[in-house]
Amino acid sequence: MEISRLHSGDSLELVVKGRLDAYWADALTKELERAVRGGDHHVRLNLAGVTYISSIGIRVLVQFYQQLQGIQGSFVVSSPSEPVKKVLEMSGLGRLLAASAATPGAAPSAVPEAGRRLEKPDAVYEVFEVSSGASLRCQLLGDPGLLEGCRFDAAHSRTARFPASTLAVGLGAFGHDFEECRSRFGEFLALGGAAAYQPTDGSNVADYLVAEGSFVPELQVLYAAVCEGTFSHLLRFEARAETGGLRLSSLAQTALEITGGKAAGLAMVAESAGLLGAALRQSPARGSAEGAPFRHPEIRQWLSFSPERTHQRALAAVAGLAASSPEGPLAALVRPLGNGAAVAGHFHAAAFSYRPLQKGRLELAAAVQSLFQAETLQGVLHLLADERDAAGAVESEFVRGACWVAPVSQITPEKA
Repeated sequence: MEISRLHSGDSLELVVKGRLDAYWADALTKELERAVRGGDHHVRLNLAGVTYISSIGIRVLVQFYQQLQGIQGSFVVSSPSEPVKKVLEMSGLGRLLAASAATPGAAPSAVPEAGRRLEKPDAVYEVFEVSSGASLRCQLLGDPGLLEGCRFDAAHSRTARFPASTLAVGLGAFGHDFEECRSRFGEFLALGGAAAYQPTDGSNVADYLVAEGSFVPELQVLYAAVCEGTFSHLLRFEARAETGGLRLSSLAQTALEITGGKAAGLAMVAESAGLLGAALRQSPARGSAEGAPFRHPEIRQWLSFSPERTHQRALAAVAGLAASSPEGPLAALVRPLGNGAAVAGHFHAAAFSYRPLQKGRLELAAAVQSLFQAETLQGVLHLLADERDAAGAVESEFVRGACWVAPVSQITPEKA
């Protein structure tokens, strides 16, 4: 099989020659995945040179048609050969996949709204105003210092609800009370009406809840930062090709610049170039343990690290706080985001199977909830910077995505 690429405006034409059978379907799938991951969301497939197409080939066409339609892109088959045309018509897909003969080279009619362009050395941003002057109020629950020595008990657990208007990160678990959750507390995040956490009971299978109707996700929480309010801006970003990925610290710094605050809340759905972080292996509420979970060598039994970036080319939902000069109660929650970074933060990420992300303006709740409902949740981790001098990968990085941001106007510690 031969596949050639022709760009015309916002459209990509793939010219295919040969047999589209079980053997070559994988080659076409990989080429289409490469195109979609590269940001081509309007694809024309020229099958004039295809002499045979099997049911597996048809499945590839339908898969990418549905995927691109779901993000307001387009996928059409142009100039099908007679054998291809016959199979498409007999399978009832002729009208669905056929290009309009009247406008064979027409550009896509649906053009995403463009935002204000902002160019940085490592990325290009489109900035959309969501709500002028909007901000977040942050409530700090519990004491993260109790993680040292694993000193959490029933008195430190509380029930917290996370509607679509909240953004949160912390340690928690799904369950009715402390005793039910005692052996399962782990990292969690909540954004856009969905919440996910990484259990520490040995199952190693991340779990989640999504708001639906009057149902609102809730967790038993040991400590958390919970932000309530409205986002002020949406940042659509794409890392420059020569950088390979946009570092989390750089994205957080840009968010602080745009919001104009000393602290900002960020909720993001983005294609990962690799996540760097850690997750608890054991619950910190099973009983105090001197030096746990950070003392060496016991740390290996308590924490799972990613010494190299994981979940590359996955789609990640990320939530957290960034601060340029953390002070007061927030200082205990945030850490520098990278070597020499001018910004600190606390971020958790939920990694999912890949899907393309619609361009232009997006609504957070719709983007997040469709991700949780349609894709496979692969894990939740606390994003960390690797500060070792010899470390190759030092931060989590992202290829492109959507990031909702707002300044944090108020930070309130929990009353004793």
